[in-house]
Amino acid sequence: MGEELLVVVKGGGDLATGVAHRLHRAGMQVIITELPQPTVIRRPVAFASAVFAEEVTVEGVTARLVDGLVQALACLDEGIIPVLVDPKAEVVRELQPDAVVDATVAKRNLGTRLTDAPIVVALGPGFTAGVDCHAVVETERGHYLGRVIVEGQAAPNTSVPGSVLGHAEDRVVRAPCAGIFRGERRIGDRVEAGQIVARVDGEPVVARISGVLRGLLADGSAVYAGMKIGDVDPRGVVEHCFTISDKARAVGGGVLEAILWLHRQRNQ
Repeated sequence: MGEELLVVVKGGGDLATGVAHRLHRAGMQVIITELPQPTVIRRPVAFASAVFAEEVTVEGVTARLVDGLVQALACLDEGIIPVLVDPKAEVVRELQPDAVVDATVAKRNLGTRLTDAPIVVALGPGFTAGVDCHAVVETERGHYLGRVIVEGQAAPNTSVPGSVLGHAEDRVVRAPCAGIFRGERRIGDRVEAGQIVARVDGEPVVARISGVLRGLLADGSAVYAGMKIGDVDPRGVVEHCFTISDKARAVGGGVLEAILWLHRQRNQ
């Protein structure tokens, strides 16, 4: 490429982290923007966790919470991914990066525009390539996972989690009511179906299947009834809880491909 591309990734959840990790390892400078209270489930493999812990390392790559652009640029000089609490990604206007990646996976466009940067990539449904962004990367599990779409949309949101060993919706842990979340088990713990893993305002939250608790919200998070607050992996491999998922790696590869291809197209 001849230079390091500067990329702002909107979101620091597990899919966004797979993207940021891959772009960083490929030599790009990456800045992440997040909410003041991220509702991230897979916290050990989410750079968004830096908002709570100030610094987090995922598979050898470190992200650090920063206060402003000066600190962010200093982190880049250290080879660290800066995480900015910037809900509207206003840093995009200040920095004018080479690329913007909407990795919030909100299932709808919350403000990303084709004009945000020379290269704009978005994950999953809710975006139209050529209208909202230059490319969309498929996030639905299956044959087309990670595919780069330069015209049209990704597969529509089905609201049904991907199946793992025949378990789909039942592997998701949901809040029984609105309130404040408190975990009673830790990510990586083995749990049995019917076992209490957390409470919301004192109401018990139980696992619906047996396996390994792969994800759980941060204590003190405000939740609403039916909100996803945890994830049980029926495969039972503890290591999977602390490493980037196959899906996140595939999506990250798609974003890397999209940025490099679009960058080359612009410079031909």
